[in-house]
Amino acid sequence: MDIKKISKVAIMGGTFDPIHNGHLIAAEAAREYFELDKVVFVPVGIPPHKDKNKITNGVHRYNMVFLATLSNSYFEVSDIELRKNEICYTVDTIKDFRKIYPDAELFFITGADAILDILNWKNTAELFELCNWVAVTRPGYNKDVLDKLRTDLKKDNLYILEIPALAISSTEIRDKVKKGQSIRYLVPELVQIYIDKNNLYR
Repeated sequence: MDIKKISKVAIMGGTFDPIHNGHLIAAEAAREYFELDKVVFVPVGIPPHKDKNKITNGVHRYNMVFLATLSNSYFEVSDIELRKNEICYTVDTIKDFRKIYPDAELFFITGADAILDILNWKNTAELFELCNWVAVTRPGYNKDVLDKLRTDLKKDNLYILEIPALAISSTEIRDKVKKGQSIRYLVPELVQIYIDKNNLYR
């Protein structure tokens, strides 16, 4: 796809340790709802709020995202954070994408829990100037809390998108693998094969 013809691009950042079907369903729902031309998955490099030694090697996480997104022509994976040998802040990643897609309308897709912590992120005010924000939630999530945050921030480019499959979590998947339990249908089949072949989360 010609970059010049792309008008709407979404960034989906995360640890993806591992990526699971909930991530993919959320990305596809956002793509359809906002009529996005592309969703770029960005596995985190060195995260500011997590111990880098407690997350799986970036090569494995990148490979799993690549395999998971392979069949969707609207999905891509970027190693833009993994190539940096420094703490990666979301505001800097968005600026990097702004350079790549200078004329596109940018969206950042993340979970509701992350959005509720956004006041603790680097350069919060600038984040909302750089792109639109999509907070994905599962049914039954307290939307009033998100609505209050949106009101408090006085931002009309913070959207709430309800996704039924978000009950799946990467933590749950890692625990299941460790216990020798099945993760079939929680992750794409190629990701499950990759986890098994590389003996991840054992």
